[in-house]
Amino acid sequence: MSRPVNRQQAAAAARQQQAAAAMSGAVDLSVLKDRAEARRAGQSAPPPPAGGAGAAPVPSGPVVDVTEATFERDAIEASTRQPVVVELTAALGGETAELSSVLEQSAARAGGRWVLARVDVETNPRIAQAFRAQSVPMVIALAHGQPVSAFAGAKSPSEVQTWLDDVFAQVGQAYPNLPGAPAPVEEPEDPKMVAAADKLDAGDLDGALADYREIADAEPHNVEAASLVRNLTFVARASKQPASAVELAVPGDVDSQLAAADVELLNQQPEAAFDRLVELVRATADDDRARARARLLEYFELYEPSEPVVMAARRKLASALF
Repeated sequence: MSRPVNRQQAAAAARQQQAAAAMSGAVDLSVLKDRAEARRAGQSAPPPPAGGAGAAPVPSGPVVDVTEATFERDAIEASTRQPVVVELTAALGGETAELSSVLEQSAARAGGRWVLARVDVETNPRIAQAFRAQSVPMVIALAHGQPVSAFAGAKSPSEVQTWLDDVFAQVGQAYPNLPGAPAPVEEPEDPKMVAAADKLDAGDLDGALADYREIADAEPHNVEAASLVRNLTFVARASKQPASAVELAVPGDVDSQLAAADVELLNQQPEAAFDRLVELVRATADDDRARARARLLEYFELYEPSEPVVMAARRKLASALF
């Protein structure tokens, strides 16, 4: 088992994921990626650039003019190396032109920390459609292929800088090699967690579980210890079940069905284990039903709530109960 992850880095990654999830319903970049992949496969391929054959070179510099043909490369893929600020604009002048100037100057001052990808929506309407832009200007920050923040309308230079600072507060730890990026601060490892991990590495499952349980009881906010207690409790119990538990399971018999479900889950068959317990809930009543339901809920806690197999099983459980 590997050592615990640096919690500051984990928190930064979590903030980025939360920000991306918060915007996921507002944008759809898959259309643009699909079009780019189709072009690479020879379907609706764009003509070669003027002045020579073959693909255009990857542009460099703080500001890049992006089109539908280059959006995946110059915005989505580029955002895996550094944050990309996408500016949806049009030749309207006034406040739109002022914002463009502010963003361009900010990108130049950033010294490579981020890139401004400028899009003329009049000639590239599908990009605006992907971001569901109702008007321009609109500005979106991309990090590792995902939108993490956005604003519409004009902003003052100070407001733009505040927004950029907020973006880097969310995603800065995800780009440790950028110019001027702060060095990650290593959090000292908890000696109790290290000792428990050493026992687990040595194969002392019961000893590690006891240590993690003691830590979790003493530190209610230690999410890592609590998660390890849940996982190791399951592994300790399931590993004691006979390999033939699935074949020996008797319909309607709670003990044998729980044992079979443990074996299936230990063998990386969560859907089979979930379905078995849902049917057990459906076929039993009173205390037997409560035991089956409690075991299924215990299984759910071993997974992320958003896992499709968990979401499907929760729907099936609700149907079985009501």
